[in-house]
Amino acid sequence: MKKYHVCGLGNALVDTEIEVSEKNLSDLGIEKGLMTLVDEERQHFLQDSLSDHLVMSKRACGGSAANTVISLSQFGGKGFLSCKVADDENGQFYMQDLMDNGVDHNASIQSAETAQGITGKCLVMITDDADRTMNTFLGISSDLATADVDPEAIENSEYLYIEGYLVTGESSLNAVLEACQIARQAGTKIALSLSDPGIVEYFRDGLKTIVGDGVDLLFCNEQEALSWCQTDNLDQALEQLQNSAAEFAVTLGSEGSVVFDGKDYLRAAAQPITAVDTNGAGDMFAGAYLYGITQGYSNLSAAVFANRAASAVVGQYGPRLHSAEYDGLKEGLK
Repeated sequence: MKKYHVCGLGNALVDTEIEVSEKNLSDLGIEKGLMTLVDEERQHFLQDSLSDHLVMSKRACGGSAANTVISLSQFGGKGFLSCKVADDENGQFYMQDLMDNGVDHNASIQSAETAQGITGKCLVMITDDADRTMNTFLGISSDLATADVDPEAIENSEYLYIEGYLVTGESSLNAVLEACQIARQAGTKIALSLSDPGIVEYFRDGLKTIVGDGVDLLFCNEQEALSWCQTDNLDQALEQLQNSAAEFAVTLGSEGSVVFDGKDYLRAAAQPITAVDTNGAGDMFAGAYLYGITQGYSNLSAAVFANRAASAVVGQYGPRLHSAEYDGLKEGLK
């Protein structure tokens, strides 16, 4: 038995989540519903422009892979995160938050590079329709490199989980490719999240490099699946996804999800919920699904469980649940 169920590789970002109007986004020239990379000056401008909204903001260690591994850990799995933070207040906060959530990591800050760097930050803006829009300053995360990959953690994990956002930089993409090579040699399965429609549209070549002849497990939502397969027909996309992954899970919002277990398509109904905040829904789904399958449950049972977990998180603000809610959700896993 391996030490970890999942080893995540991703951008370490301190998330600040605020509620905004669509007019706020329009006035500031922000494209709604997507993750947009910005420099620190632009992010400071946005925070100053929305300073009245920041009063009730919530801060947490984030990044897609971190959210996924944290959810797996909160359900009772064992997770590890390879990431990079700077030797600043946000970096200290990030590492402490990971530890408080039961996640091991290699985000050491004791170096000349981290002393001069800035920990990555993401401004998460939630509109009345529960949609999330992200403006991200990667900071030192943009320097994630092969040296930040932890071979021992990968070798001792059942799955290597990669967030698609890492394709945005040459250094981080090389880190992903190094991690995948280590995983394949160690017999560790590779799970990839396409992460965001904009990532699929603008960084397709990088994603293709990661996928290669196929990963073991692919996560995406319907929009990402259609864009990746360059079709407007979901059934065609599901068929084509078999060329990219041995197994996959496609989230369909209020329609639940469809998973492919290597042989059959399995549909899992959604848990009815009034959506408040969709930030972290996909990450929660992935974390719950990975928890389910690494605990020996079937793909369908894991999908039903993941739908319930994702529904719970969109019914409140923030990408996390309260501790008691994780245990409550687990009671329905069968």
